[in-house]
Amino acid sequence: MSANLSAILYLVSGVLFILALRGLSSPETSRQGNLFGIIGMLIAVTVTFLSVGNFSSGFIYVLIFLAIGGSIGAFIAYRIPMTAMPELVAGFHSLVGLAAVFVAISAFINPEAFNLGTPGNIKLASLIEMAIGAAVGAITFSGSIIAFLKLQGIMSGAPITFKGQHALNALILVSIIVLTFYLCSTQSANLFWILIAVSFLIGFLIIIPIGGADMPVVISMLNSYSGWAAAGIGFTLENTALIITGALVGSSGAILSYIMCKAMNRSFISVILGGFGADNSSSDIKDKQDKKPVKSGNAEDAAFLMKNASSVIIVPGYGMAVAQAQHALREMVDKLKKNDIKVTYAIHPVAGRMPGHMNVLLAEANVPYDEVFELEDINNDFANSDVAFVIGANDVTNPVAKTDPKSPIFGMPVLDVEKCKSVLFVKRSLSPGYAGIDNELFYRDNTLMLFADAKKMTEDIVKNLD
Repeated sequence: MSANLSAILYLVSGVLFILALRGLSSPETSRQGNLFGIIGMLIAVTVTFLSVGNFSSGFIYVLIFLAIGGSIGAFIAYRIPMTAMPELVAGFHSLVGLAAVFVAISAFINPEAFNLGTPGNIKLASLIEMAIGAAVGAITFSGSIIAFLKLQGIMSGAPITFKGQHALNALILVSIIVLTFYLCSTQSANLFWILIAVSFLIGFLIIIPIGGADMPVVISMLNSYSGWAAAGIGFTLENTALIITGALVGSSGAILSYIMCKAMNRSFISVILGGFGADNSSSDIKDKQDKKPVKSGNAEDAAFLMKNASSVIIVPGYGMAVAQAQHALREMVDKLKKNDIKVTYAIHPVAGRMPGHMNVLLAEANVPYDEVFELEDINNDFANSDVAFVIGANDVTNPVAKTDPKSPIFGMPVLDVEKCKSVLFVKRSLSPGYAGIDNELFYRDNTLMLFADAKKMTEDIVKNLD
Protein backbone atom coordinates (compact mmCIF):
# COMPACT_ATOMS: atom_id res chain seq x y z
CA MET A 1 0.00 0.00 0.00
CA SER A 2 1.33 3.44 -0.96
CA ALA A 3 2.23 6.00 1.67
CA ASN A 4 -0.30 8.51 0.29
CA LEU A 5 -3.16 6.01 0.42
CA SER A 6 -2.16 4.98 3.95
CA ALA A 7 -2.15 8.62 5.04
CA ILE A 8 -5.61 9.20 3.56
CA LEU A 9 -7.08 6.11 5.22
CA TYR A 10 -5.48 7.00 8.57
CA LEU A 11 -7.09 10.44 8.21
CA VAL A 12 -10.45 8.78 7.56
CA SER A 13 -10.05 6.65 10.68
CA GLY A 14 -9.13 9.79 12.65
CA VAL A 15 -12.33 11.50 11.48
CA LEU A 16 -14.33 8.43 12.52
CA PHE A 17 -12.70 8.54 15.96
CA ILE A 18 -13.76 12.18 16.32
CA LEU A 19 -17.31 11.26 15.31
CA ALA A 20 -17.19 8.39 17.83
CA LEU A 21 -16.20 10.77 20.59
CA ARG A 22 -19.00 13.11 19.57
CA GLY A 23 -21.50 10.25 19.61
CA LEU A 24 -20.43 9.05 23.04
CA SER A 25 -21.24 12.47 24.50
CA SER A 26 -24.92 11.51 24.70
CA PRO A 27 -26.69 8.25 25.64
CA GLU A 28 -29.00 8.70 22.65
CA THR A 29 -26.13 8.62 20.16
CA SER A 30 -23.71 6.38 22.07
CA ARG A 31 -24.44 3.26 19.97
CA GLN A 32 -23.74 5.17 16.77
CA GLY A 33 -20.59 6.61 18.35
CA ASN A 34 -19.39 3.12 19.24
CA LEU A 35 -20.03 1.97 15.69
CA PHE A 36 -17.96 4.85 14.27
CA GLY A 37 -15.14 3.96 16.65
CA ILE A 38 -15.22 0.28 15.67
CA ILE A 39 -15.14 1.08 11.95
CA GLY A 40 -12.34 3.60 12.46
CA MET A 41 -10.23 1.10 14.38
CA LEU A 42 -10.83 -1.64 11.79
CA ILE A 43 -9.61 0.70 9.06
CA ALA A 44 -6.55 1.73 11.10
CA VAL A 45 -5.57 -1.86 11.94
CA THR A 46 -6.10 -3.05 8.35
CA VAL A 47 -4.01 -0.21 6.90
CA THR A 48 -1.24 -0.86 9.41
CA PHE A 49 -1.03 -4.51 8.41
CA LEU A 50 -1.18 -3.82 4.68
CA SER A 51 1.51 -1.17 5.01
CA VAL A 52 3.97 -3.75 6.28
CA GLY A 53 4.18 -5.36 2.88
CA ASN A 54 6.31 -8.27 4.05
CA PHE A 55 4.06 -11.10 5.25
CA SER A 56 6.65 -13.18 7.10
CA SER A 57 6.06 -15.94 9.64
CA GLY A 58 6.38 -13.32 12.39
CA PHE A 59 3.51 -11.47 10.81
CA ILE A 60 1.37 -14.60 11.03
CA TYR A 61 2.15 -14.88 14.74
CA VAL A 62 0.98 -11.28 15.20
CA LEU A 63 -2.34 -12.11 13.54
CA ILE A 64 -2.75 -15.21 15.71
CA PHE A 65 -2.12 -13.31 18.93
CA LEU A 66 -4.38 -10.49 17.71
CA ALA A 67 -7.18 -13.01 17.23
CA ILE A 68 -6.54 -14.57 20.65
CA GLY A 69 -6.43 -11.22 22.43
CA GLY A 70 -9.49 -9.92 20.59
CA SER A 71 -11.45 -13.07 21.45
CA ILE A 72 -10.53 -12.83 25.13
CA GLY A 73 -11.47 -9.14 25.21
CA ALA A 74 -14.79 -9.77 23.48
CA PHE A 75 -15.59 -12.65 25.83
CA ILE A 76 -14.80 -10.59 28.94
CA ALA A 77 -16.79 -7.60 27.71
CA TYR A 78 -19.76 -9.82 26.85
CA ARG A 79 -19.81 -11.65 30.18
CA ILE A 80 -18.98 -8.78 32.50
CA PRO A 81 -21.96 -7.46 34.52
CA MET A 82 -22.74 -3.74 34.28
CA THR A 83 -21.89 -3.36 37.97
CA ALA A 84 -18.30 -4.38 37.26
CA MET A 85 -17.84 -1.93 34.38
CA PRO A 86 -15.56 0.42 36.40
CA GLU A 87 -13.23 -2.49 37.22
CA LEU A 88 -13.27 -3.54 33.57
CA VAL A 89 -12.36 -0.03 32.41
CA ALA A 90 -9.53 0.21 34.94
CA GLY A 91 -8.24 -3.21 33.87
CA PHE A 92 -8.31 -2.32 30.17
CA HIS A 93 -6.55 1.00 30.87
CA SER A 94 -3.72 -0.98 32.44
CA LEU A 95 -3.36 -3.04 29.27
CA VAL A 96 -3.16 0.10 27.11
CA GLY A 97 -0.35 1.40 29.31
CA LEU A 98 1.47 -1.93 29.21
CA ALA A 99 1.15 -2.06 25.42
CA ALA A 100 2.80 1.37 25.19
CA VAL A 101 5.66 0.14 27.38
CA PHE A 102 6.17 -2.99 25.26
CA VAL A 103 6.21 -0.98 22.02
CA ALA A 104 8.75 1.43 23.52
CA ILE A 105 10.93 -1.49 24.62
CA SER A 106 10.74 -3.04 21.14
CA ALA A 107 11.66 0.26 19.50
CA PHE A 108 14.60 0.78 21.88
CA ILE A 109 16.00 -2.74 21.46
CA ASN A 110 15.50 -2.91 17.69
CA PRO A 111 15.31 0.67 16.34
CA GLU A 112 16.17 -0.46 12.79
CA ALA A 113 12.81 -2.18 12.49
CA PHE A 114 11.10 1.14 13.13
CA ASN A 115 13.48 3.26 11.03
CA LEU A 116 14.68 5.08 14.15
CA GLY A 117 18.40 4.48 13.70
CA THR A 118 20.64 1.88 15.30
CA PRO A 119 21.17 0.75 18.92
CA GLY A 120 23.11 3.48 20.67
CA ASN A 121 22.40 5.90 17.83
CA ILE A 122 18.65 6.42 17.94
CA LYS A 123 17.19 9.69 16.64
CA LEU A 124 16.98 12.21 19.50
CA ALA A 125 13.34 13.15 18.85
CA SER A 126 12.34 9.49 18.68
CA LEU A 127 14.20 8.71 21.88
CA ILE A 128 12.42 11.53 23.74
CA GLU A 129 9.03 10.38 22.43
CA MET A 130 9.89 6.78 23.31
CA ALA A 131 10.94 7.68 26.85
CA ILE A 132 7.80 9.76 27.47
CA GLY A 133 5.53 7.08 26.03
CA ALA A 134 7.18 4.37 28.12
CA ALA A 135 7.05 6.44 31.32
CA VAL A 136 3.41 7.46 30.92
CA GLY A 137 2.48 3.93 29.88
CA ALA A 138 4.16 2.44 32.96
CA ILE A 139 2.40 4.96 35.23
CA THR A 140 -0.91 4.12 33.56
CA PHE A 141 -0.37 0.38 34.02
CA SER A 142 0.58 0.37 37.69
CA GLY A 143 -1.92 3.10 38.59
CA SER A 144 -4.73 1.22 36.84
CA ILE A 145 -3.82 -1.97 38.70
CA ILE A 146 -4.24 -0.17 42.04
CA ALA A 147 -7.53 1.36 40.86
CA PHE A 148 -8.75 -2.08 39.82
CA LEU A 149 -7.81 -3.61 43.19
CA LYS A 150 -9.63 -0.82 45.07
CA LEU A 151 -12.72 -1.04 42.89
CA GLN A 152 -12.77 -4.83 43.16
CA GLY A 153 -12.53 -4.64 46.94
CA ILE A 154 -9.25 -6.58 47.02
CA MET A 155 -7.55 -3.46 48.39
CA SER A 156 -9.19 -1.08 50.85
CA GLY A 157 -10.86 1.93 49.27
CA ALA A 158 -9.55 4.13 52.06
CA PRO A 159 -6.56 6.38 51.25
CA ILE A 160 -3.21 4.79 52.09
CA THR A 161 -0.85 7.49 53.27
CA PHE A 162 2.50 7.70 55.02
CA LYS A 163 4.80 10.47 56.24
CA GLY A 164 6.77 12.15 53.50
CA GLN A 165 4.60 10.68 50.75
CA HIS A 166 4.31 13.85 48.68
CA ALA A 167 8.01 14.58 48.99
CA LEU A 168 8.81 11.06 47.79
CA ASN A 169 6.45 11.39 44.82
CA ALA A 170 8.00 14.73 43.88
CA LEU A 171 11.50 13.24 44.12
CA ILE A 172 10.55 10.31 41.87
CA LEU A 173 8.94 12.60 39.28
CA VAL A 174 12.10 14.74 39.21
CA SER A 175 14.19 11.58 38.86
CA ILE A 176 12.10 10.57 35.80
CA ILE A 177 12.92 13.89 34.15
CA VAL A 178 16.62 13.54 35.01
CA LEU A 179 16.71 9.94 33.77
CA THR A 180 15.08 10.98 30.50
CA PHE A 181 17.71 13.71 30.04
CA TYR A 182 20.65 11.38 30.63
CA LEU A 183 19.02 8.63 28.55
CA CYS A 184 18.89 10.99 25.60
CA SER A 185 22.53 11.93 26.19
CA THR A 186 23.98 8.44 26.68
CA GLN A 187 21.34 6.10 25.18
CA SER A 188 22.22 3.71 27.97
CA ALA A 189 20.05 0.57 28.14
CA ASN A 190 20.44 0.49 31.93
CA LEU A 191 18.99 3.99 32.24
CA PHE A 192 16.09 2.99 30.00
CA TRP A 193 15.20 0.04 32.23
CA ILE A 194 15.58 2.16 35.38
CA LEU A 195 13.27 4.78 33.86
CA ILE A 196 10.58 2.17 33.25
CA ALA A 197 10.96 0.68 36.76
CA VAL A 198 10.75 4.08 38.43
CA SER A 199 7.67 4.95 36.34
CA PHE A 200 5.95 1.75 37.46
CA LEU A 201 6.71 2.72 41.06
CA ILE A 202 5.30 6.24 40.84
CA GLY A 203 2.12 4.82 39.28
CA PHE A 204 1.50 2.81 42.44
CA LEU A 205 2.41 5.69 44.75
CA ILE A 206 0.16 8.34 43.20
CA ILE A 207 -2.96 6.14 43.26
CA ILE A 208 -2.78 4.46 46.70
CA PRO A 209 -3.42 7.74 48.61
CA ILE A 210 -6.54 8.46 46.58
CA GLY A 211 -9.71 7.47 48.41
CA GLY A 212 -12.62 5.60 46.94
CA ALA A 213 -14.74 8.74 46.78
CA ASP A 214 -12.41 10.05 44.11
CA MET A 215 -12.50 6.92 41.97
CA PRO A 216 -14.53 8.53 39.16
CA VAL A 217 -11.75 11.12 38.77
CA VAL A 218 -9.10 8.41 38.90
CA ILE A 219 -10.85 6.45 36.14
CA SER A 220 -11.04 9.47 33.84
CA MET A 221 -7.47 10.50 34.72
CA LEU A 222 -6.07 7.08 33.87
CA ASN A 223 -8.07 7.17 30.66
CA SER A 224 -6.26 10.41 29.82
CA TYR A 225 -2.87 8.89 30.69
CA SER A 226 -3.48 5.90 28.44
CA GLY A 227 -4.26 8.28 25.57
CA TRP A 228 -1.11 10.33 26.03
CA ALA A 229 0.96 7.14 26.25
CA ALA A 230 -0.51 5.98 22.94
CA ALA A 231 0.11 9.40 21.36
CA GLY A 232 3.74 9.37 22.51
CA ILE A 233 4.31 5.97 20.96
CA GLY A 234 2.46 7.15 17.86
CA PHE A 235 5.05 9.88 17.35
CA THR A 236 7.81 7.30 17.80
CA LEU A 237 6.28 5.03 15.19
CA GLU A 238 5.25 7.96 12.99
CA ASN A 239 1.74 6.51 12.93
CA THR A 240 -0.89 9.17 12.24
CA ALA A 241 -3.86 7.12 13.42
CA LEU A 242 -2.18 6.33 16.74
CA ILE A 243 -1.28 9.99 17.28
CA ILE A 244 -4.83 11.14 16.53
CA THR A 245 -6.43 8.43 18.66
CA GLY A 246 -4.08 8.99 21.58
CA ALA A 247 -4.54 12.76 21.46
CA LEU A 248 -8.33 12.41 21.38
CA VAL A 249 -8.38 9.99 24.31
CA GLY A 250 -5.83 12.00 26.25
CA SER A 251 -7.50 15.38 25.80
CA SER A 252 -11.06 14.11 26.34
CA GLY A 253 -9.95 12.23 29.47
CA ALA A 254 -8.25 15.36 30.81
CA ILE A 255 -11.36 17.46 30.14
CA LEU A 256 -13.57 14.86 31.81
CA SER A 257 -11.25 14.77 34.83
CA TYR A 258 -11.54 18.54 35.11
CA ILE A 259 -15.35 18.32 34.92
CA MET A 260 -15.43 15.61 37.60
CA CYS A 261 -13.17 17.63 39.91
CA LYS A 262 -15.37 20.66 39.40
CA ALA A 263 -18.38 18.54 40.32
CA MET A 264 -16.65 17.64 43.60
CA ASN A 265 -15.31 21.15 44.21
CA ARG A 266 -11.79 19.79 44.17
CA SER A 267 -8.73 20.89 42.29
CA PHE A 268 -7.33 18.24 40.01
CA ILE A 269 -3.88 18.57 41.59
CA SER A 270 -5.21 18.04 45.13
CA VAL A 271 -6.98 14.85 44.12
CA ILE A 272 -3.92 13.46 42.40
CA LEU A 273 -1.69 14.31 45.34
CA GLY A 274 -3.69 12.59 47.99
CA GLY A 275 -7.45 12.44 47.65
CA PHE A 276 -9.71 12.82 50.61
CA GLY A 277 -11.86 10.76 52.92
CA ALA A 278 -9.45 9.54 55.58
CA ASP A 279 -10.30 11.91 58.39
CA ASN A 280 -13.12 9.98 59.98
CA SER A 281 -12.43 6.89 62.00
CA SER A 282 -14.86 4.02 62.18
CA SER A 283 -15.17 4.47 65.92
CA ASP A 284 -16.34 8.06 65.47
CA ILE A 285 -18.93 6.88 63.00
CA LYS A 286 -20.09 4.16 65.37
CA ASP A 287 -20.44 6.69 68.19
CA LYS A 288 -22.64 8.87 66.00
CA GLN A 289 -24.77 5.91 65.03
CA ASP A 290 -25.20 4.90 68.66
CA LYS A 291 -26.21 8.38 69.77
CA LYS A 292 -28.54 9.35 66.96
CA PRO A 293 -31.93 7.71 66.46
CA VAL A 294 -33.16 6.81 63.01
CA LYS A 295 -36.62 6.08 61.71
CA SER A 296 -36.86 2.80 59.84
CA GLY A 297 -39.69 1.44 57.76
CA ASN A 298 -40.63 -1.29 55.34
CA ALA A 299 -41.83 -1.69 51.78
CA GLU A 300 -45.45 -1.13 52.78
CA ASP A 301 -44.59 2.24 54.35
CA ALA A 302 -42.61 3.30 51.29
CA ALA A 303 -45.37 2.27 48.90
CA PHE A 304 -47.95 4.21 50.92
CA LEU A 305 -45.87 7.42 50.84
CA MET A 306 -45.23 7.17 47.11
CA LYS A 307 -48.85 6.29 46.21
CA ASN A 308 -49.98 9.46 47.97
CA ALA A 309 -47.32 11.67 46.38
CA SER A 310 -47.74 13.88 43.34
CA SER A 311 -44.03 13.86 42.44
CA VAL A 312 -41.16 11.46 43.18
CA ILE A 313 -37.45 11.94 42.47
CA ILE A 314 -35.31 8.82 42.17
CA VAL A 315 -31.66 9.18 43.29
CA PRO A 316 -29.65 6.11 42.20
CA GLY A 317 -26.17 5.25 43.49
CA TYR A 318 -23.63 2.47 43.58
CA GLY A 319 -25.85 0.39 45.90
CA MET A 320 -28.36 0.12 43.07
CA ALA A 321 -25.59 -1.09 40.78
CA VAL A 322 -24.37 -3.72 43.24
CA ALA A 323 -27.88 -5.08 43.76
CA GLN A 324 -28.72 -4.95 40.02
CA ALA A 325 -31.91 -3.14 41.00
CA GLN A 326 -32.33 -0.95 37.90
CA HIS A 327 -34.91 -3.21 36.25
CA ALA A 328 -37.00 -3.51 39.43
CA LEU A 329 -36.71 0.26 39.78
CA ARG A 330 -38.02 0.77 36.26
CA GLU A 331 -40.99 -1.51 37.08
CA MET A 332 -41.71 0.53 40.22
CA VAL A 333 -41.59 3.79 38.28
CA ASP A 334 -43.95 2.44 35.61
CA LYS A 335 -46.53 1.63 38.29
CA LEU A 336 -46.18 5.10 39.81
CA LYS A 337 -46.72 6.68 36.39
CA LYS A 338 -49.94 4.68 35.94
CA ASN A 339 -51.19 6.47 39.06
CA ASP A 340 -50.38 9.84 37.42
CA ILE A 341 -47.38 10.45 39.68
CA LYS A 342 -44.58 12.49 38.16
CA VAL A 343 -41.28 10.62 38.39
CA THR A 344 -37.81 11.90 37.49
CA TYR A 345 -34.25 10.70 38.09
CA ALA A 346 -31.50 12.80 39.66
CA ILE A 347 -27.94 11.85 38.73
CA HIS A 348 -24.88 13.19 40.52
CA PRO A 349 -21.80 13.51 38.26
CA VAL A 350 -19.72 11.23 40.50
CA ALA A 351 -22.43 8.74 41.50
CA GLY A 352 -21.09 5.21 41.21
CA ARG A 353 -17.50 4.30 40.46
CA MET A 354 -16.96 5.92 37.07
CA PRO A 355 -18.32 8.82 35.00
CA GLY A 356 -21.76 8.04 33.59
CA HIS A 357 -22.09 4.82 35.62
CA MET A 358 -25.70 5.47 36.66
CA ASN A 359 -26.71 6.69 33.20
CA VAL A 360 -25.49 3.43 31.67
CA LEU A 361 -27.41 1.30 34.18
CA LEU A 362 -30.62 3.27 33.69
CA ALA A 363 -30.23 3.04 29.92
CA GLU A 364 -29.87 -0.73 30.31
CA ALA A 365 -33.29 -0.73 32.00
CA ASN A 366 -34.71 1.36 29.11
CA VAL A 367 -35.34 4.43 31.24
CA PRO A 368 -36.28 7.32 28.90
CA TYR A 369 -33.45 9.83 28.53
CA ASP A 370 -35.77 12.80 29.06
CA GLU A 371 -36.55 11.61 32.60
CA VAL A 372 -32.90 11.63 33.69
CA PHE A 373 -31.47 14.93 34.93
CA GLU A 374 -28.03 16.00 36.09
CA LEU A 375 -27.46 17.72 39.44
CA GLU A 376 -27.50 21.32 38.19
CA ASP A 377 -30.77 20.73 36.28
CA ILE A 378 -32.81 19.10 39.05
CA ASN A 379 -31.41 20.29 42.37
CA ASN A 380 -34.00 23.08 42.68
CA ASP A 381 -36.84 20.56 42.23
CA PHE A 382 -36.25 18.71 45.49
CA ALA A 383 -37.87 21.46 47.56
CA ASN A 384 -41.09 21.09 45.55
CA SER A 385 -41.14 17.29 45.46
CA ASP A 386 -43.11 15.05 47.81
CA VAL A 387 -40.77 12.05 47.96
CA ALA A 388 -37.11 11.40 47.23
CA PHE A 389 -36.31 7.73 46.75
CA VAL A 390 -32.58 7.29 47.38
CA ILE A 391 -31.47 3.85 46.26
CA GLY A 392 -27.88 3.09 47.14
CA ALA A 393 -26.50 6.65 46.94
CA ASN A 394 -24.63 8.00 49.96
CA ASP A 395 -21.85 10.59 49.76
CA VAL A 396 -23.55 12.49 46.94
CA THR A 397 -26.57 13.18 49.19
CA ASN A 398 -24.71 14.05 52.40
CA PRO A 399 -25.74 17.50 53.74
CA VAL A 400 -22.46 17.93 55.67
CA ALA A 401 -20.87 18.88 52.35
CA LYS A 402 -22.76 22.17 52.77
CA THR A 403 -22.68 22.61 56.54
CA ASP A 404 -19.47 21.23 58.05
CA PRO A 405 -16.23 22.99 57.04
CA LYS A 406 -14.23 20.24 58.77
CA SER A 407 -15.77 17.50 56.64
CA PRO A 408 -13.52 15.96 53.97
CA ILE A 409 -16.27 16.52 51.39
CA PHE A 410 -17.07 20.11 52.38
CA GLY A 411 -17.72 22.21 49.30
CA MET A 412 -18.59 19.23 47.13
CA PRO A 413 -21.88 19.92 45.30
CA VAL A 414 -24.46 17.38 46.50
CA LEU A 415 -28.07 16.62 45.67
CA ASP A 416 -30.44 18.61 47.94
CA VAL A 417 -32.37 15.49 48.90
CA GLU A 418 -33.05 16.68 52.45
CA LYS A 419 -35.33 19.44 51.09
CA CYS A 420 -37.96 16.91 50.01
CA LYS A 421 -41.04 16.48 52.17
CA SER A 422 -40.16 12.80 52.66
CA VAL A 423 -36.94 10.91 51.99
CA LEU A 424 -36.92 7.13 51.51
CA PHE A 425 -33.36 5.88 51.88
CA VAL A 426 -32.65 2.30 50.76
CA LYS A 427 -29.47 0.98 52.35
CA ARG A 428 -28.25 -2.23 53.94
CA SER A 429 -26.99 -0.49 57.08
CA LEU A 430 -25.83 2.82 58.52
CA SER A 431 -22.31 2.23 57.29
CA PRO A 432 -20.53 5.23 55.74
CA GLY A 433 -20.15 5.75 52.02
CA TYR A 434 -16.97 5.40 50.02
CA ALA A 435 -15.63 8.68 51.40
CA GLY A 436 -15.64 7.11 54.86
CA ILE A 437 -17.89 9.67 56.58
CA ASP A 438 -21.26 9.47 58.29
CA ASN A 439 -24.30 10.71 56.35
CA GLU A 440 -26.35 13.20 58.35
CA LEU A 441 -29.32 12.57 56.07
CA PHE A 442 -29.91 9.23 57.86
CA TYR A 443 -30.96 11.04 61.03
CA ARG A 444 -33.20 13.76 59.61
CA ASP A 445 -36.85 13.86 60.76
CA ASN A 446 -38.11 13.54 57.19
CA THR A 447 -35.96 10.49 56.40
CA LEU A 448 -37.28 6.93 56.55
CA MET A 449 -34.54 4.31 56.36
CA LEU A 450 -35.34 1.14 54.42
CA PHE A 451 -32.73 -1.39 55.56
CA ALA A 452 -32.55 -4.09 52.91
CA ASP A 453 -30.99 -5.17 49.66
CA ALA A 454 -31.88 -2.53 47.09
CA LYS A 455 -33.37 -4.98 44.58
CA LYS A 456 -35.35 -6.92 47.20
CA MET A 457 -36.75 -3.74 48.75
CA THR A 458 -37.73 -2.30 45.38
CA GLU A 459 -39.45 -5.55 44.36
CA ASP A 460 -41.37 -5.56 47.66
CA ILE A 461 -42.44 -1.96 47.07
CA VAL A 462 -43.69 -2.92 43.61
CA LYS A 463 -45.87 -5.64 45.17
CA ASN A 464 -47.36 -3.14 47.64
CA LEU A 465 -48.14 -0.65 44.88
CA ASP A 466 -50.80 -2.99 43.45
